[in-house]
Amino acid sequence: MPRRLLALPLILLLLAFPALAETRASDRVALVLGLAAYQHIPGLRNTVNDAGALAETLEGIGFQVQILMDATRDETLAALSDFAFKAETADIALIYYAGHGVSVQGTTFLIPVDAQVRAARDIVAASVTMDQMLAAVDGARKMSILILDSCRDNPFPEVIDLRDPEVAKGLTTGKGGLAAPSPERGTLVAYAARDGEVALDGDGANSPFNVALRDNIVKPELEISLLFRQVRDEVLAATGNRQEPTTYGSLPGQPFYLTGGTATPAEPGLEDLAIAWQRVVAADRASLERSAAAGDSRSLVGLALAKLDRQSTDYAPQEAQELLEQAVAAGDADAKYRLAKVLEGGIGVDPDPARALRLYQEAAEAKIPAALNDMGYFHFAGELGLTKDRDKALALFREAAAQGHTEAMFNLASFAANGLVPDLGPKDAADLLYRALRGGSELALDALLNNADKFPAETWAGLQAILAGKGLYDGAVDGSFGPGTRRAILAAYGIFETED
Repeated sequence: MPRRLLALPLILLLLAFPALAETRASDRVALVLGLAAYQHIPGLRNTVNDAGALAETLEGIGFQVQILMDATRDETLAALSDFAFKAETADIALIYYAGHGVSVQGTTFLIPVDAQVRAARDIVAASVTMDQMLAAVDGARKMSILILDSCRDNPFPEVIDLRDPEVAKGLTTGKGGLAAPSPERGTLVAYAARDGEVALDGDGANSPFNVALRDNIVKPELEISLLFRQVRDEVLAATGNRQEPTTYGSLPGQPFYLTGGTATPAEPGLEDLAIAWQRVVAADRASLERSAAAGDSRSLVGLALAKLDRQSTDYAPQEAQELLEQAVAAGDADAKYRLAKVLEGGIGVDPDPARALRLYQEAAEAKIPAALNDMGYFHFAGELGLTKDRDKALALFREAAAQGHTEAMFNLASFAANGLVPDLGPKDAADLLYRALRGGSELALDALLNNADKFPAETWAGLQAILAGKGLYDGAVDGSFGPGTRRAILAAYGIFETED
């Protein structure tokens, strides 16, 4: 299916930028924190061992790893700020935290080594929240992962009584553990133990969760959702069912691997996804089928998409439609979007543009970013029976851009740069272009490098100012496109020129 991009004068598709001697930012970055030598509360035995062992494992599978041991609150916050910027040009960003953690009134606090809590109100100023860690991984282009191996007993029993109903509000138990999170789409949060329960240190040098995680994370061709299910099963077996790791989050439609696997584009088309899911099926059909039989809608969608790979012996588009229909019946918004693609294009089935439009609309109402962008395109171009309506198109592009969809960012920037959006000007266009670059938009990169004269000087000046503020540009903010601006554009995308 075609990408939903506008045919405005300044857009130039599929241009090849000049060959460069270059280095690229790492596509996999990790921040590993281990805390044991607490200054004011009881220390922990295995956490530093766990962090060190996992850092070594991650480096072995191609992650660029930053390690922080026994860090204070200030050191932790500084590391998170630095990591957040690196994560923006990575496909996968991962944070692993092993240390004390506690949840109070539904908020999870992770405890630095210098935390001193004399009263419940001190916890906010003394700790780092899970939300702050989520914000640090959130900018990754494809997958954000936060792993908390910190569901241990309440470290402040004398000042925070988790049995108090007012204090323990939002927890499933009053004995310790962490509260259930609600991460954004494309973010996975993994707990060493189910929310509200306590994790075990184990009898050896590493915790059962850490051992299972390291054993499985190195397995090639193991898709991320299946990986964490195997971790769960191994920890349950190792602890006699006393500890059950749990994951939270709404994973996107494309498969992800922490080791092995062929990468799919940041915003893949249906054909890309079909091939990617076929590889998952080939590697672990039984696990995927068990999950689908248990009602896991993502597994249903994955099995369906695998049957749309024309090069596979499993190609069976009608069976794919049936599986997608099951997931749609269960209310899965991503399944609605995928089925809309099938019905719009008539991929192995009779085209049904009217139902495709209804499914696109339902997926957009559920805030699926690609569906919002597609609906914007349909309104702009007057497709699928819709009347052309630029105002509706703009509103939908805005919403998709706010959800991080880089094509929508570029589409909206195209309008704004040409003065076609009443309340958005050149600086707004520059901000959207910068965000699209950081998000990995090849379209924005190609257009800026190869079609620079199509962007007004005011937009270029705004972009130069942003790049200078991020430490990527040190030239004059004059709205002109020269070698320094070009290097800064590449750096914002994650490409750094080097000498031959």
